[in-house]
Amino acid sequence: MSTVMLEKVLVVPTELFHELGHFQGFSPDVARYFEPLASSDQISYRPRGDMEEDPSFKQLIPYCLFRYTTPTGEVQVFDYLRGGGVGEARLRAKRSVGVGGHISIEDAEAVSHSGDVYREGMRRELDEEVSINTQYTESAVGMINDDETEVGKVHLGVVHLFDVESPSVEPREDDLTEAGFRPVADILAELDRYESWSQIVMRALFE
Repeated sequence: MSTVMLEKVLVVPTELFHELGHFQGFSPDVARYFEPLASSDQISYRPRGDMEEDPSFKQLIPYCLFRYTTPTGEVQVFDYLRGGGVGEARLRAKRSVGVGGHISIEDAEAVSHSGDVYREGMRRELDEEVSINTQYTESAVGMINDDETEVGKVHLGVVHLFDVESPSVEPREDDLTEAGFRPVADILAELDRYESWSQIVMRALFE
């Protein structure tokens, strides 16, 4: 088994998510879900390879979007094509508007007992995947749950929206190809080319 699949990632019991209120697709009610899940004593770190096939757990994933508004008022979103690297094989050759990934046990070890493991993991994932060379504001704007796909059954997304002052976001990983800012209208017109989470979040935030 690959090193990636042996990596221990943060998970919460799917049952706990259901107790908070199951939904399919997008929910803007971040407060209802995130804090109870992120602070739960039922959090554990388990081998990613096992968790990718076990829908009794949800892997908590920061899913970060970058939005730029041009001087003429056109809204653009950073997007890219997933290549053939070490990421989620079931998403390769799909376009995406989300940057982020798993929270790992290494993130827990990198912060003090009182530190924010989730934020540390999000920071690490962003640093690994993109270079952000502009000022921005960031906020958590929603949750994604998609039990209609094999990938979605074992993941739960926290949507973070980064409003950037300039379109100066560039990929750092070779796995992120054809990357750049595209008009929202162009992305919406080609949503069938995008992974399911991107389809869900684009419809929720921009349609």
